[in-house]
Amino acid sequence: MKDTALTATHQALGAKMVPFAGYNMPVQYEGVNIEHETVRNGVGVFDVSHMGEFLIEGPHALELIQKTCSNDASKLTVGKAQYSCMPNDDGGIVDDLIIYRIKEDTYLLVVNASNIEKDWNWLQSKNDVGAELRDLSEDYSLLAIQGPKAVEAMQSLSSHDLSDIKFYNFVVGDFAGIEHVIISATGYTGSGGFEIYCKNSEVKQIWDKVFEAGADYGIKPIGLAARDTLRLEMGYCLYGNDIDDTTSPIEAGLGWITKFSKTFTNSEALEDQKRRGAERKLVAFELDERGIPRQGYDIVDSQGKAIGNVTSGTMSPSLNKGIGLGYVPTVFADAGSKINIQIRKNAVPATVVKLPFYKG
Repeated sequence: MKDTALTATHQALGAKMVPFAGYNMPVQYEGVNIEHETVRNGVGVFDVSHMGEFLIEGPHALELIQKTCSNDASKLTVGKAQYSCMPNDDGGIVDDLIIYRIKEDTYLLVVNASNIEKDWNWLQSKNDVGAELRDLSEDYSLLAIQGPKAVEAMQSLSSHDLSDIKFYNFVVGDFAGIEHVIISATGYTGSGGFEIYCKNSEVKQIWDKVFEAGADYGIKPIGLAARDTLRLEMGYCLYGNDIDDTTSPIEAGLGWITKFSKTFTNSEALEDQKRRGAERKLVAFELDERGIPRQGYDIVDSQGKAIGNVTSGTMSPSLNKGIGLGYVPTVFADAGSKINIQIRKNAVPATVVKLPFYKG
């Protein structure tokens, strides 16, 4: 197991540590529900330094990104970020990622921890245009400071007006006494806040100052378990659960990041799928009765026939009901459709709903 630069800090705080994507990571501190509510109503901090960071530079950087990623990165100006995915040759997804335009010919790609090696090899295999690639994953740390009080709590740490940084925009500037930090108005919780990219040697100072600045706002460290319940309440896809090498972006409801104004890996087949309509779709559902849907549970129809399975599921701390995502035939995909989740011996009734689950 690899450690992040803050592993000892988490252990000193009494975090329950678990192996995750090859890293020793904090899954919870006080408990999932407490940590979840802290982010929904106040401000909390996640160490997500296990994520991967690739720098793509040079006159052909955009060309490589355009041919490997589904979204249209030509729309990015310096200081803006974009959610995208890398399709594979077979209709599935190599990974989902965020693309930052740092300078005119410099882009930062932030990828999932479990896919760092796979993504790196994929980009290298497609780089026949001469873009310059650097893997910075081992050298950089990432903190997610999330919640409605994040801007107010963190403002004293930067000379930049944090409230001026719009969603999916970023600045490179001073933060917590460190220069040249990326302060990005992105996150995976749906409750606002920032993600802070810095060098491993700088992250402990930033962590300490973040907690000093946030003390009057009830700031707390948050583990990966609450990160999962928070993202699921928003219906954000998790790679390995809701999307993978076998799921297409069209099936997964990611048509909005799949732009056919350009050619990219497998774009012709994906455009054809969009035109014809996918045979199955990723849907959101709420249980009509008590129960907790879990990944891998069967989704069944009124006759008890399996029609799909749950890709992500939990008891929603905000809604106090069972919620989940899963793939079903398109005929069951409309909001209001009735399905059942097989929880042990019981087929628990559920209703397909529109995302997000948590309306704020």
